Amino acid sequence: MSSVAGVVETEGVSCADARSVVRSVLLEVCCGLPLPRAQRLRDDALLVVSELTANALLHAGGVTRFTASLQGDELQLRVSDGSREVPRRLSTGHGLPGGYGWMVVQRLCSRLDVEVEQDGKTITAALALN
Repeated sequence: MSSVAGVVETEGVSCADARSVVRSVLLEVCCGLPLPRAQRLRDDALLVVSELTANALLHAGGVTRFTASLQGDELQLRVSDGSREVPRRLSTGHGLPGGYGWMVVQRLCSRLDVEVEQDGKTITAALALN
């Protein structure tokens, strides 16, 4: 499988920008998948990237770098922000709306890594293509 990548390196990355990059990257791979699998992969990837970029915007001052790429049998989504705080699940019953996005991301991804760096963190979310 060829390596296709979409990279946005700016602090002005919105959720819509990131979703657009993911759609572009998936165009090549989804052509070879059965329709139900292609639709599920697209939907899962768009939900994951929406959650990760929205959390970066809401809790970490914004996205500093975003990359979507095909690596082997995975779609890799990398979202960097300026916070060193690692995402965590909120306890249920906290009485506030929201707080379930990280749990959804964990369930949809085949692999999820958080790398804390000097100037923030990078979350790599991988979704299996098969």
